[in-house]
Amino acid sequence: MQPDSALASRPIGVFDSGVGGLSVLRQLLRLLPQEDFVYLADTAWAPYGERSTEEIQQRSLAITRHLVDTHAIKLLVVACNTATAQAVHAIREAYPALPIVGIEPAIKPAAALTLTGHIGIMATHATVQSQRFQRLVQEWSGDRQMHIQACNGLALAIENALENQANPDGETVESLCRRYVQALGSFVQDDAINGIDTLVLGCTHYPFAADVLRPLVGPGVRLIEPGEPVARQTARLLESAHLLRPETLEHSVLHHGHLELLCTAAPRRLEQAARQWLHLPRASAQLLSNYAEAP
Repeated sequence: MQPDSALASRPIGVFDSGVGGLSVLRQLLRLLPQEDFVYLADTAWAPYGERSTEEIQQRSLAITRHLVDTHAIKLLVVACNTATAQAVHAIREAYPALPIVGIEPAIKPAAALTLTGHIGIMATHATVQSQRFQRLVQEWSGDRQMHIQACNGLALAIENALENQANPDGETVESLCRRYVQALGSFVQDDAINGIDTLVLGCTHYPFAADVLRPLVGPGVRLIEPGEPVARQTARLLESAHLLRPETLEHSVLHHGHLELLCTAAPRRLEQAARQWLHLPRASAQLLSNYAEAP
């Protein structure tokens, strides 16, 4: 079956409550460079973790409606752990024909990759306490040992570092990473058969601290980003629905997808994050001021 060229040329929508979802977008851009993307950061209502389920569902549905009605997206990626847990079922009910990919801590791929049977998991306090997270741990533990660490303040520190803002408690990304890595326990060294050999970065912000984490855990430890399985699942859904955009030559140059950045507040922070984390020196974000209030 040949893809419908009109449908296949539509963009992929990605949304998060803030800039952390750019780590998911980074993996999507790497795996699907020919695709067009629209990234929407609902920064006016971030963080979602402090909102009620009803508010999260209302916002998620409003954001999805904007991406569907205004940008005619062909697939939606919910690049937010809280929105996936609290609202993805409501989005699927409202848009049954729209392919949707949610996000969850990458415990399943870590379970398949570990050789020592020791898996480290760094996540937010809200994620660690959630029923969804507990079910994942129970489902994939088996004879493996899960070393779980809630990393209070790390996501905020990563965002503040974008604009060289100090944290109120004086902590830095480096000091927080060092403390939480030490709390996890011992990591595998060289060819040892004991110790953590796989570290799950269970928050979309944490991949942007990977350069700090790698020397702390050692070269024998694999870091698993949440965006990697999301990008693979997105590619699988597009292929099965015959919606992959063909790699075409335009004016004798291979087509590379277009990225549009949208936000409901703080466009400068999103632009700075895209420039620093996605290496897009001319990144520009459009402010959707009419979405600052409740839908």
